[in-house]
Amino acid sequence: MKKILILGAGLMQKPAILAAKSLGLSSVVVDGNPSAVCVPLADEFVHVDLKDRAALLELARTIGSDLAGVFTAGTDFSASVAYVAENMGLPSHSFQSCLNASDKVRMRGCFERARVPCPSFREVVRSQIGELEKEVVSGAVRFPKVVKPCDNMGGRGCRLVRSAEEFLPAVEESVRNSRTSRAIFEDYMDGAEFSIDSIVYNGTLTITGFADRHIFYPPYFIEMGHSLPSEVDSRIKNELIATFALGIKALGLTCGVAKADIKYTKDGPMIGEIAARLSGGYMSGWTFPYSSGMNLTEEAMKIAAGLKPDYVLANRKSLPWEPHDSVKDMEQPFELFEIRSSLVSAERAWVSIPGVVREVCGLDDASGIYGVKDVLPRVKSGDRVDFPRNNVEKCGNIIAVALDRRTAYRSAEDAVSSITLRLEPRNEATDKFLSGGCEKDEAGFPVPAFTLPQPAEDVRKSFAYSRTIPAGKPVRPLLPEPLEALAGSLRDWNHCTLSFTLEKFDRLCPNHPELDGAGFWNAVLRGGIQGALYFADCRK
Repeated sequence: MKKILILGAGLMQKPAILAAKSLGLSSVVVDGNPSAVCVPLADEFVHVDLKDRAALLELARTIGSDLAGVFTAGTDFSASVAYVAENMGLPSHSFQSCLNASDKVRMRGCFERARVPCPSFREVVRSQIGELEKEVVSGAVRFPKVVKPCDNMGGRGCRLVRSAEEFLPAVEESVRNSRTSRAIFEDYMDGAEFSIDSIVYNGTLTITGFADRHIFYPPYFIEMGHSLPSEVDSRIKNELIATFALGIKALGLTCGVAKADIKYTKDGPMIGEIAARLSGGYMSGWTFPYSSGMNLTEEAMKIAAGLKPDYVLANRKSLPWEPHDSVKDMEQPFELFEIRSSLVSAERAWVSIPGVVREVCGLDDASGIYGVKDVLPRVKSGDRVDFPRNNVEKCGNIIAVALDRRTAYRSAEDAVSSITLRLEPRNEATDKFLSGGCEKDEAGFPVPAFTLPQPAEDVRKSFAYSRTIPAGKPVRPLLPEPLEALAGSLRDWNHCTLSFTLEKFDRLCPNHPELDGAGFWNAVLRGGIQGALYFADCRK
């Protein structure tokens, strides 16, 4: 049996391991973590650091002629894949092109030389931070900017820098999150954001997923979900795809997969980044297969194993070349195609306020909602949680599928709203959050659960006259009158209305002790159901 070397044994690599089995390939899976969740699925597991290209190549050579290909998805190690494949004479993007797609400074340089639209930028190494800080203090740097590590994924160390006061802690954190202690400091792109997956094969580019990204909570960029297919109109979509194609060409990617994070700004499409791998975040392995009926991971693995991606070739539809005016004079680099979706997939995340998880409630309720395909928790009892500053710190994800957008979106959001992380009482981090505390370089973050449409102080003053809530008394009928008109319209981070939050409290905490009214309602507005339960649990 031929073997496929798969880099990574986390959940994002589960579709790859299953694809290998479907194709009749034996999976040799490597990861630096021997306890990774998908290790038991591998036909063979080898403990190797994915950064150690020499060790990976040595392993490949021990497999020898039985090795059909090298593959990864949802990791940041496409260069390691290409290094091994190139040295073994196996199908892949070139090693140099994958280095271009793995390092944001190299990537931006390729785009600039090829006139592909991207933000103006500069590289920052640790020794240069002081010099750049002087420019910031002098007023020579205009804000907002974005800082991100040159070589990481998942939004780690990536944030918006809105002022000189935010500059130093943001850049230092970004450099700390870089494997090479380097960051990129660039102009902020304002506009709707999209994710695109694709297959590059024999001079053609096939779009295999085009999704709307739902980004929230500045100064960070937290993806609270994506929806597929996109709602964007066809003209803008085609302009984005044309710019993506030009970016792929600029990086030198020719054989395999490519994914983009891209925005549509007032000046047209601008590329955030292009990676030489399938997307993480459940798009390539879950939402796109659900919506299109195509196993994207399997088709991509066929190319890596030297096989023809026959499903793609038989089912793709031609796309027109319709570039934005800013790149209209540039030559079309690929013949364009698309695999279309007949169903709507909605992925939505849930998050937590800071603290330690005491109990996870509602997972079974979420699974039972019509259209829900997957409930994917990331945390359990005893885990420490925080309001996310990157996409790794979210607490879980829901994937729902339906014939129409409204049903898919509602199913996913209803499932998220049914899940509650009840926190351990008397926790310093939770107390700080509920008191409204924030770091001086993170003004306005984290946002409260419920943002009031009128001056908050006007409502909060009314709480001073809120009567004590008797022990065991349902709280929903006691909602202060200024909030009653908003009870069904205000929604928190996890899609719970104020009314549903109180009904959930009455269901989960029917035997609460006597509660101070003012303190309780403030905890609800700041922390939602978690704040309400925490306030009550601290008084038992």
